[in-house]
Amino acid sequence: MRKSAPSLGCAVVCVPARNEAEILPRLIRSLDAQLGAGDGARLRVVILANNCTDGTVELIHAMERDGEATHLILRVIEARIAPPDAHVGTARRMALDAGADWLDADAVVDGVVLSTDADAVAPADWVRANLAALDGAELVGGRLVIHGAVSDPALDDLHRRIERYWVGVRALEEALDPPAHDPAPRHGDHVAASLAIRADLYRRVGGLPALACGEDNAFVARVRLHGGRVRHCPAVSIAVSDRATGRVEGGMATEMTRRARVAAGTEAYLLPPASHWCALIARRRALREAWNAPAGTETALRALGITPADIAAIDPATCPNAIALVERIEARIGEGLPEPVAEPLDRVLADIEAMLAELHRVPVARVA
Repeated sequence: MRKSAPSLGCAVVCVPARNEAEILPRLIRSLDAQLGAGDGARLRVVILANNCTDGTVELIHAMERDGEATHLILRVIEARIAPPDAHVGTARRMALDAGADWLDADAVVDGVVLSTDADAVAPADWVRANLAALDGAELVGGRLVIHGAVSDPALDDLHRRIERYWVGVRALEEALDPPAHDPAPRHGDHVAASLAIRADLYRRVGGLPALACGEDNAFVARVRLHGGRVRHCPAVSIAVSDRATGRVEGGMATEMTRRARVAAGTEAYLLPPASHWCALIARRRALREAWNAPAGTETALRALGITPADIAAIDPATCPNAIALVERIEARIGEGLPEPVAEPLDRVLADIEAMLAELHRVPVARVA
């Protein structure tokens, strides 16, 4: 019997917004058009209006009055967050916490909280695809599709080459140590613009860290520390803008500004070579295999050069699985490799593609 599609009624989308009156309507309309609304379920949406002064809140209410959100239950929370906490990490944490509280208050079974950004546009199957992907994972990251207001051939070409590089990095992992819970084809994004997690696990890992920058990566690390499987399902994607003016130093807008400089020829785009990724994949494979080593995990870790003091701090006996073990080790001592010397994009891209060609020519067992 074919399994029925999950209902939108079990989900809540959580959005931090600060002075986003110009672009937030696109997101709201895309959420209102999500597939699955026909079963009578309405999608919950929390918008955490953080220190807004541009009419963001009034605009949302006007959209409701005008019938532009008939398939949504919108909950707008106005917040005045004082420095030094007035940043996206605090606002996103508040939005996700409010979403989880809402599901709890409504006694929703197996409720799911989803994170996105005010400048995103969700495909019609975004929520359903996330819910389906959670069947085999604890956290789902969506692929980012960058949309520019004006097409720039040089910038578009740069985006494609950077994507080829990261596709190559994932292909190295798939050749040398494929993750069973995250099989190919897969993408590599797990950022705040598209994350999905069950509400009970969100609570259990301690919620989203309220960091000024990098709160999404820190959250993914928390999930892995608890043994969570992170899925990069190709069916899950979301469109984000390439705006160069953002709220976060080091965030998406900073990266888009960097890429604009590279496309203009004023800066090189530097990334680690294939040798770094091969060494990291091999090390993580060895750490993961230590989990089930015949001689015992601690003995295997000592053989890998991990000190007794670090092993005691990591406490392998309390790790729920190999995912948690690897994450604890790297949180404690880092990747255990020399800092890579970054090289120009085209050079490392050719390097990775040559390495992949060699791996496909030689049986993996001989090179792993």
